[in-house]
Amino acid sequence: MYQTNNSCATLVATLGGQPQVVTFALDALLAQGEIISDVYLVHLSLDNPRTRQALQRLQQEFLNDMYAGRRCRLRRAPLRANGVELTDIRTAADAEATWQCIRDLIADLKRDGRRLHLCLSGGRRLMALLAMSAAALLCDHQDRIWHMYTPEATLQRVKDGAQMHVTPADGVQLIQAPLAPWSAYFPALRSLAYLPMPAVYEQLRRVAAMDDPRCRQVWERLSPRQREVLRAFAQGLRPDQVADTLSIALSTVNSHKTVILAECRNAWELPDGEPRDYRFIRERFAGFIERSVAEGG
Repeated sequence: MYQTNNSCATLVATLGGQPQVVTFALDALLAQGEIISDVYLVHLSLDNPRTRQALQRLQQEFLNDMYAGRRCRLRRAPLRANGVELTDIRTAADAEATWQCIRDLIADLKRDGRRLHLCLSGGRRLMALLAMSAAALLCDHQDRIWHMYTPEATLQRVKDGAQMHVTPADGVQLIQAPLAPWSAYFPALRSLAYLPMPAVYEQLRRVAAMDDPRCRQVWERLSPRQREVLRAFAQGLRPDQVADTLSIALSTVNSHKTVILAECRNAWELPDGEPRDYRFIRERFAGFIERSVAEGG
């Protein structure tokens, strides 16, 4: 029986009519030194000829559970409603069924102790949005979400699997997207994944708002410039990007970050040295900033 070891990871990819998105992502992860033991394809019904052709093209890359000379299994994860594969996501019921299928897949993989890479650039956009929601409830800090950027000239050349692999000169980039793994902070949230989507979103909104008094406490103790830095981090920028956006030195950004994190430790009553980096600011303040803007604060 095929076995994986603890250093292996699993790639979960949404699939539409562009199979090369999967191999581009897999090649990029392997180039980073990742060991990918399994690839799960989340897709709509194979009644769609483009989806069927994309799957067939990928199967040619994974003959005998091997990929590029490495042991790697390709597995299907079709989206179903009442046991029937969905041909599209047209209604709220279709979206709910899609959510349940993606949630169950991620939940099963995490129960097996898998470390996940999610590439969400293929197929219907709603598939990616629902997968990100499920990841927030079920994933942890070791998991990653990726977006695929392909320059227009390369896109035309590789379209529909005409070219399944690229070189650095082709300009394809695998870009890490932010993942706020709420269940890593609040393990009880994992149970929310099994509620209907509207109930999940309402509960998440309430949980996120629970931090608002602490966020407000930190906000009110900061200088105007420190607030600008916090806002930039909350919008998902890295320290170097904050420096460029605000036209200040990186050392100044880091000085402001140190003050912000110190105030966070006081507000959340955290041990000295925790949190250590800007990701805490992004995860705790993103919703607070959005709600403050909506309320005119």
